[in-house]
Amino acid sequence: MINKVVPNATAAIAGLESHMTVLFGGFGLCGIPENAIAAISKTDITGLTCVSNNAGVDGFGLGILLENRQIKKMISSYVGENAEFERQMLSGELEVDLVPQGTLAERCRAAGAGIPAFFTPAGFGTEVAEGKEVRWFNGKPHILEHAFDAPFAFVKAWKGDEAGNLIFKGTARNFNPVMAMAGKITVAEVEELVPAGTLDPNEIHTPGIFVQRIFQGEKFEKRIEQRTVRTR
Repeated sequence: MINKVVPNATAAIAGLESHMTVLFGGFGLCGIPENAIAAISKTDITGLTCVSNNAGVDGFGLGILLENRQIKKMISSYVGENAEFERQMLSGELEVDLVPQGTLAERCRAAGAGIPAFFTPAGFGTEVAEGKEVRWFNGKPHILEHAFDAPFAFVKAWKGDEAGNLIFKGTARNFNPVMAMAGKITVAEVEELVPAGTLDPNEIHTPGIFVQRIFQGEKFEKRIEQRTVRTR
């Protein structure tokens, strides 16, 4: 059995270089690989194209890399919680490619399944379809979308073992399983790292064959993205 454990986040990001396309799991602040992001923020890597459901918030998640000017382009489906993102986008400092959420997920899943491209009706008749091939299926127009080609994917799981098998907890599963499939090198940070054979095979969400490196995170903040309360 291959032991895929690396000692920390710094070792886990080895080989990541400027101008690469990188996948980041998570939805809002739920299930984001915050330790890996923090490690990247301490490097001189720049010009990244980041694929993520969103761009974090100011001062946390991918928001840190935005503030450091380490991201050249964001490919996302939602970007409304980050003021620095908005400022960079409106000033032209940051390239932005907004993608329907289902299309974003399928472009990841397709990459993991070895499917180079697919047709989808989502986005036809909008700016999303500009410059893309259109075909008609069952009387409806569909646009051609390509699978992501990403050297690295960073995901976060609740539990993992030395062989890279992963279990996600609740809604933190979100984009993480499909992004784990899609990266050529998938790095998983986990809250709890256990010996191989400890996890129940019936509970594993992502098999270790998709994971090349795994480490136990040192710090997880468990932030609430939008705290909503009511007066009594």
